[in-house]
Amino acid sequence: MDMIKESDLKVLFSEDSIQKAVRALGDKLNIEYGDDELYMICVLKGSVMFMVDLSKHLKMPLKMEFIRLSSYGSAFVSTGKVRAVDISLPDLNGKNVLVIEDIVDTGHTAKFLVDFINLNFKPKTFKFCSLLDKKCKREVEIDPDYFCFEVDDKFLVGYGLDYDGYYRNLPYIGYVE
Repeated sequence: MDMIKESDLKVLFSEDSIQKAVRALGDKLNIEYGDDELYMICVLKGSVMFMVDLSKHLKMPLKMEFIRLSSYGSAFVSTGKVRAVDISLPDLNGKNVLVIEDIVDTGHTAKFLVDFINLNFKPKTFKFCSLLDKKCKREVEIDPDYFCFEVDDKFLVGYGLDYDGYYRNLPYIGYVE
Protein backbone atom coordinates (compact mmCIF):
# COMPACT_ATOMS: atom_id res chain seq x y z
CA MET A 1 0.00 0.00 0.00
CA ASP A 2 1.32 3.44 -0.93
CA MET A 3 1.74 6.13 1.66
CA ILE A 4 -1.36 8.25 2.20
CA LYS A 5 -0.84 11.96 1.53
CA GLU A 6 -2.54 14.46 3.80
CA SER A 7 -3.87 16.16 0.66
CA ASP A 8 -5.78 12.91 -0.07
CA LEU A 9 -7.70 13.17 3.21
CA LYS A 10 -11.25 14.45 3.54
CA VAL A 11 -12.13 15.98 6.92
CA LEU A 12 -14.77 13.95 8.75
CA PHE A 13 -14.58 15.70 12.14
CA SER A 14 -12.95 19.10 12.52
CA GLU A 15 -10.74 20.00 15.46
CA ASP A 16 -13.52 22.24 16.78
CA SER A 17 -16.22 19.55 16.58
CA ILE A 18 -13.93 17.05 18.33
CA GLN A 19 -13.15 19.47 21.15
CA LYS A 20 -16.85 20.29 21.64
CA ALA A 21 -17.74 16.59 21.85
CA VAL A 22 -14.86 15.87 24.26
CA ARG A 23 -15.89 18.80 26.49
CA ALA A 24 -19.52 17.57 26.54
CA LEU A 25 -18.34 14.07 27.48
CA GLY A 26 -16.20 15.55 30.27
CA ASP A 27 -19.24 17.39 31.63
CA LYS A 28 -21.21 14.14 31.63
CA LEU A 29 -18.42 12.26 33.44
CA ASN A 30 -18.12 15.02 36.05
CA ILE A 31 -21.80 14.56 36.87
CA GLU A 32 -21.55 10.77 36.94
CA TYR A 33 -18.41 10.47 39.09
CA GLY A 34 -18.68 13.65 41.18
CA ASP A 35 -15.76 13.77 43.60
CA ASP A 36 -15.03 10.01 43.42
CA GLU A 37 -11.52 9.03 42.39
CA LEU A 38 -11.26 7.74 38.82
CA TYR A 39 -8.68 5.52 37.13
CA MET A 40 -8.46 6.28 33.41
CA ILE A 41 -6.82 3.52 31.40
CA CYS A 42 -5.58 4.72 28.04
CA VAL A 43 -5.16 2.17 25.27
CA LEU A 44 -1.99 3.34 23.53
CA LYS A 45 -1.15 4.69 21.15
CA GLY A 46 -4.33 5.82 19.41
CA SER A 47 -6.23 7.04 22.47
CA VAL A 48 -3.62 9.29 24.01
CA MET A 49 -4.77 12.57 22.45
CA PHE A 50 -8.40 11.83 23.33
CA MET A 51 -7.52 10.92 26.92
CA VAL A 52 -5.32 13.97 27.45
CA ASP A 53 -7.98 16.33 26.11
CA LEU A 54 -10.77 14.61 28.05
CA SER A 55 -8.77 14.69 31.29
CA LYS A 56 -8.47 18.48 31.04
CA HIS A 57 -12.24 18.73 31.54
CA LEU A 58 -12.47 16.33 34.50
CA LYS A 59 -12.71 17.67 38.03
CA MET A 60 -12.49 14.51 40.13
CA PRO A 61 -9.24 13.10 41.57
CA LEU A 62 -7.85 11.07 38.73
CA LYS A 63 -5.05 8.63 37.96
CA MET A 64 -3.90 7.79 34.45
CA GLU A 65 -2.68 4.38 33.42
CA PHE A 66 -1.46 3.30 29.99
CA ILE A 67 -1.59 -0.07 28.26
CA ARG A 68 -0.64 -1.22 24.76
CA LEU A 69 -2.74 -3.56 22.69
CA SER A 70 -2.55 -4.14 18.96
CA SER A 71 -4.92 -5.50 16.34
CA TYR A 72 -4.08 -3.49 13.22
CA GLY A 73 -0.38 -3.70 12.35
CA SER A 74 0.09 -1.85 9.03
CA ALA A 75 -3.30 -2.77 7.59
CA PHE A 76 -6.42 -0.73 6.82
CA VAL A 77 -8.61 -3.18 8.73
CA SER A 78 -8.38 -4.88 12.11
CA THR A 79 -6.81 -8.33 12.04
CA GLY A 80 -9.33 -9.51 14.64
CA LYS A 81 -6.45 -10.85 16.73
CA VAL A 82 -5.57 -8.83 19.81
CA ARG A 83 -1.97 -8.77 20.96
CA ALA A 84 -1.24 -7.55 24.49
CA VAL A 85 1.98 -5.55 24.09
CA ASP A 86 1.94 -4.17 27.66
CA ILE A 87 -1.05 -4.66 29.93
CA SER A 88 0.46 -4.10 33.37
CA LEU A 89 -1.99 -2.30 35.63
CA PRO A 90 -2.12 -1.36 39.32
CA ASP A 91 -4.62 -2.91 41.71
CA LEU A 92 -8.02 -1.79 40.39
CA ASN A 93 -10.08 -3.62 43.00
CA GLY A 94 -12.73 -1.31 44.46
CA LYS A 95 -11.81 1.52 42.06
CA ASN A 96 -13.80 3.45 39.48
CA VAL A 97 -12.26 2.38 36.17
CA LEU A 98 -12.80 4.08 32.82
CA VAL A 99 -11.08 2.59 29.78
CA ILE A 100 -10.31 5.15 27.08
CA GLU A 101 -10.15 3.86 23.50
CA ASP A 102 -9.88 5.67 20.18
CA ILE A 103 -12.28 3.49 18.20
CA VAL A 104 -14.43 0.41 18.71
CA ASP A 105 -14.93 -1.30 15.38
CA THR A 106 -14.90 -5.13 15.31
CA GLY A 107 -15.08 -5.08 19.10
CA HIS A 108 -12.32 -7.67 19.57
CA THR A 109 -9.95 -5.28 21.37
CA ALA A 110 -12.73 -3.89 23.59
CA LYS A 111 -13.95 -7.39 24.47
CA PHE A 112 -10.40 -8.55 25.22
CA LEU A 113 -9.87 -5.63 27.59
CA VAL A 114 -13.26 -5.91 29.30
CA ASP A 115 -12.69 -9.63 29.85
CA PHE A 116 -9.13 -9.02 31.11
CA ILE A 117 -10.22 -6.43 33.69
CA ASN A 118 -13.25 -8.43 34.84
CA LEU A 119 -11.12 -11.57 35.19
CA ASN A 120 -8.32 -9.88 37.14
CA PHE A 121 -10.09 -7.19 39.18
CA LYS A 122 -13.33 -6.36 40.94
CA PRO A 123 -13.69 -2.61 40.26
CA LYS A 124 -16.27 -0.49 42.06
CA THR A 125 -17.45 0.69 38.61
CA PHE A 126 -16.14 -0.21 35.18
CA LYS A 127 -17.05 1.74 32.04
CA PHE A 128 -15.71 1.76 28.51
CA CYS A 129 -15.31 5.05 26.65
CA SER A 130 -14.42 5.45 22.98
CA LEU A 131 -13.94 8.51 20.85
CA LEU A 132 -15.47 6.69 17.87
CA ASP A 133 -17.98 3.86 17.59
CA LYS A 134 -17.97 1.99 14.26
CA LYS A 135 -20.99 -0.28 14.88
CA CYS A 136 -21.18 -1.27 11.20
CA LYS A 137 -17.98 -3.36 11.60
CA ARG A 138 -18.89 -5.05 14.92
CA GLU A 139 -18.10 -8.78 15.05
CA VAL A 140 -18.60 -9.31 18.80
CA GLU A 141 -21.39 -8.01 21.00
CA ILE A 142 -19.92 -5.09 22.87
CA ASP A 143 -20.74 -1.40 22.93
CA PRO A 144 -18.94 1.48 24.62
CA ASP A 145 -20.73 3.04 27.59
CA TYR A 146 -19.71 6.44 26.21
CA PHE A 147 -18.63 7.61 22.77
CA CYS A 148 -18.34 10.94 20.99
CA PHE A 149 -19.16 10.01 17.39
CA GLU A 150 -20.63 7.07 15.50
CA VAL A 151 -18.84 6.47 12.20
CA ASP A 152 -19.48 4.38 9.12
CA ASP A 153 -17.02 2.14 7.31
CA LYS A 154 -14.20 4.52 6.41
CA PHE A 155 -10.49 4.21 7.14
CA LEU A 156 -9.84 7.08 9.56
CA VAL A 157 -6.66 8.89 10.55
CA GLY A 158 -5.86 11.86 12.76
CA TYR A 159 -6.34 12.83 16.39
CA GLY A 160 -4.48 9.71 17.51
CA LEU A 161 -5.66 7.35 14.77
CA ASP A 162 -2.89 6.36 12.42
CA TYR A 163 -1.87 4.67 9.23
CA ASP A 164 1.33 2.70 9.85
CA GLY A 165 2.26 5.06 12.70
CA TYR A 166 1.67 8.29 10.74
CA TYR A 167 -1.00 11.01 11.03
CA ARG A 168 -1.69 10.67 14.77
CA ASN A 169 -0.70 14.33 15.15
CA LEU A 170 -3.47 15.73 12.92
CA PRO A 171 -5.87 17.87 15.01
CA TYR A 172 -8.85 16.59 12.99
CA ILE A 173 -10.11 13.16 11.88
CA GLY A 174 -9.94 12.50 8.18
CA TYR A 175 -10.58 9.64 5.83
CA VAL A 176 -9.47 8.43 2.43
CA GLU A 177 -12.12 7.94 -0.29
